Amino acid sequence: MKKTHLFIIIIATLAVVGCNTTTPNADKKVFKYNESAGIASLDPAFAKDQAMIWATSQLFNGLIQLDSNLNVKPCIAHSWDISPDGLTYTFHLRNDVFFHNNQCFENGSRKVIAPDFVYSFSRILDEKVASPGRWIFNEINYTNNVPDFIAPNDSTFVIRLKQAFSPFLSMLGMPYCFVVPHEAVEHYGPNFRNNPVGTGPFKMQIWKENVKLVMRKNPNYFETDNNGIKLPYLDAVAVTFIIDKQTAFLEFIKGNLDFMNSIDAGYKDELLTRTGQLRKKYQSLINMHSRPYLNTEYLGFLMDNPNSPIADKRIRQAINYGFDRRKMMKYLRNNVGIPGCYGFIPNGLPGFDTTLHCYEYNPAKALQLLEEAGYPNGKGLPTLNLSTTATYLDLCKYIQQQLSIIGININVEVNPPGALREQIAQSKSNWFRGSWIADYPDAENYLSLFFSENFCPTGPNYTHFKNTAFDQLYRKAKATPNDSVRAEMYKQMNSMIMDEAPVVVLYYDQILHFSHKNISGLQSNAMNSLNLKTVIKK
Repeated sequence: MKKTHLFIIIIATLAVVGCNTTTPNADKKVFKYNESAGIASLDPAFAKDQAMIWATSQLFNGLIQLDSNLNVKPCIAHSWDISPDGLTYTFHLRNDVFFHNNQCFENGSRKVIAPDFVYSFSRILDEKVASPGRWIFNEINYTNNVPDFIAPNDSTFVIRLKQAFSPFLSMLGMPYCFVVPHEAVEHYGPNFRNNPVGTGPFKMQIWKENVKLVMRKNPNYFETDNNGIKLPYLDAVAVTFIIDKQTAFLEFIKGNLDFMNSIDAGYKDELLTRTGQLRKKYQSLINMHSRPYLNTEYLGFLMDNPNSPIADKRIRQAINYGFDRRKMMKYLRNNVGIPGCYGFIPNGLPGFDTTLHCYEYNPAKALQLLEEAGYPNGKGLPTLNLSTTATYLDLCKYIQQQLSIIGININVEVNPPGALREQIAQSKSNWFRGSWIADYPDAENYLSLFFSENFCPTGPNYTHFKNTAFDQLYRKAKATPNDSVRAEMYKQMNSMIMDEAPVVVLYYDQILHFSHKNISGLQSNAMNSLNLKTVIKK
């Protein structure tokens, strides 16, 4: 659809939005959003992407939860103790949490007890289940080949680690750690994916794949608001699966969707000014909420290919100095996000360091580095291949144009997302576009991409970066319980990475949530969670 046609449709739509006030279930408060990527499973053991995380987060709960500031808060566990050596975690469970009513239970439902967590966590480690979340329990201790998930009684759950790992508690907020009942998993077998039974504020009603998902209010939900009123406030959540993002945008403008996440290039200029503000004509119709997103967008270099010019640190640094990130953000991203001039750790995490001015635009410095590397003004430097996907082609073309001015010639190769992931995993791309979205809110998750023991394909070190001093500091930081001390270590490691330049940090992403004026209480955090239990729809 051409932008001019889109604009005409939007104007016509705005003219009638206010008139369409009669709906069949006007007394029911149904929150509606679209999921263009689709949902592959509602089993939390497979909640590896945002679409599945958002859906399963409405249906299930874990021991703990993260609030809007990424602080760890009680959930099914009302409290916990951590041993002085950091190896033993003891959780004390609430006694008023029940699974959703379901035919798999002899009496219709039952209370959650500590053995349910033993079962749920052991299931994640079961090779037959093949959960992509197995890695989160890499630090678990084993006794006689059995993971140390222990239930001394129904209200106490104990986890023992083989070595101290400070981020571990926050990791337990991931959907992989949601509790599931063995009765439901055994009753439904492979169909548990579309017959989820959890403890969450909403329960499954109907899922017609790629058409619609409806989750209904759980009347027996255990959490209340500050006034003691039972959550959730909504009657239901309805998810549609419109693939075309411009069509979904029009449905949002018409009021058929209550919420829209992020913004697509096809309509970003329609909604936002060049400085990233909501345009005046929408300000009376829509609320826009923005916050840092724990997502670093970058270009990665394969470090251990001696036949490539980028094996020379000076070439990698010259590329980093050779393009203007701030101009890129203004004209290609409408200033949505922060230019990547402060290292790999994103805004919103301890370790993000605005005093670390890594690679501001400096073409003179880039030319100096090229000359030192033996390529004055880029003369003799072979053309470099940069692998990307169509979504990021505009950014890569911009970098290509800017670097050509200083004599660095780039060939941009566009790949399907799956093919590029495969290339990166098999170390077949010398220079590639990547991004890292936090799995849990600790900078260690980002720095793990540069730990030498994490070489891909078994780990996330896609660049094959190796530095002995970095590795030593990384190991020390993982076991350091003091947050402020650990943050200083993170800053040191961040600086080491930027000096060696295994990556070109493009920008730190930003969350944009759009909702209509009748929606309030929508909660999120820098991991882009979707918390609907406190939403009010008027």
